[in-house]
Amino acid sequence: MIALGVACKKENGSVRDNTVNTAKEFMTKFGSQKQVKEINASTLPQTLTFLDGTKIVFPVGSLTKGGVPVTGNVSVEVYEVLKRSAVLLSGTNTNHSSGAPLESDGFIFVDVKSGGSSVDQNLAVPIKISIPTKKTSGVTQLWVGVDQDNKPLAEAAGAQMAWAAPRAANGVGGKEVGVTAANFTFDFGNLGWINCDVFYSYANPKTTVTVDIANNPGSLASFRGFGGETFVFFCAKGSNVAAQLYTPNGINGVKSYDNMMPIGVEGRMLSFSIKNGRYYYASVETTITANQNISLTLAETTEAAVQAAINSLDSY
Repeated sequence: MIALGVACKKENGSVRDNTVNTAKEFMTKFGSQKQVKEINASTLPQTLTFLDGTKIVFPVGSLTKGGVPVTGNVSVEVYEVLKRSAVLLSGTNTNHSSGAPLESDGFIFVDVKSGGSSVDQNLAVPIKISIPTKKTSGVTQLWVGVDQDNKPLAEAAGAQMAWAAPRAANGVGGKEVGVTAANFTFDFGNLGWINCDVFYSYANPKTTVTVDIANNPGSLASFRGFGGETFVFFCAKGSNVAAQLYTPNGINGVKSYDNMMPIGVEGRMLSFSIKNGRYYYASVETTITANQNISLTLAETTEAAVQAAINSLDSY
């Protein structure tokens, strides 16, 4: 068993410089920002391009509401989560629904609203999506966001996020997509959380990791901070993995999915918590070992310091 801990001190500013009070407010302010564009559903096809380079083509007949074709102006709402820092700052993760960690190639959220309410999430005609990538070769796989009961992911206090094979992506759930002109381009059959990820490739045996969180001021946080205050992540070194640990394990403890953490992988185990306008952080560099236990001691710090620690993961 291994027990290690390190805390982040108040080095960047002071507590009085904190601008938001809760985990949910933190995700809303510093995570991926909602982008809203209007299109006329009566004049499809239409193509939209978003700030980080995502493109979406809405073909003729793609949008329905209650099975009836949508007409007139609609609002397209999109979040882009293309960097590891954005994954954590948004309160999301790269967990497969089986518990296996995924290595992210980027994911997005897409919703379309007509008359203030969402259109049918299962599309009558697939939309075409292009997500930019720095890869020049290889493939990714397609996933949809689900909760811990494998149901469509909703913004609710008790929901936790994972990824599962889609209903029908290009006709086949979990289809592999190659790189074309610095993008992953594919047809997709439903709206919601849409992911380009591959399974984290590591052949070593797997284990269960437990984490004890000392000085935890709150409870474990759920998807996007809609409930709770405290997040725990394992970020693999050199790979875009942001595995969230959210299964309770005793008082102020959490564990990974059973027998899913690859032994021998180097990375950073970290926790951050936001409660009543105060911020707490701890992290440790570690190599996963069999039946590992890690102790993290949360220490009070600042909003700016937590942001900086998370942003540093993009080059980790």
